[in-house]
Amino acid sequence: MGKFCEVCHKGVVSGNNVSHSNHKTRRTWAPNTQRVRVNVNGTPTRMYVCTRCLRSGKVERV
Repeated sequence: MGKFCEVCHKGVVSGNNVSHSNHKTRRTWAPNTQRVRVNVNGTPTRMYVCTRCLRSGKVERV
C-alpha cells in the first residue's frame, strides 16, 4: 500500500537502469505519496495522496 495516489490514481511506472556499458536492468519509479488526513464528504479519512495533489489543492486537509 502507499504506492499509488488515491486522488489522481498516479501509480508505479517501470523502466530500465542503463549503465555506462549499456547494460539494462529493470527498475521502478514510485510517486511521492504521503499518508494524510483529508476531508471526504465532511468526515476525516486517512488516504495516500501524492505531493502534487497536496500542493495543487486537490484535497482539503483536516
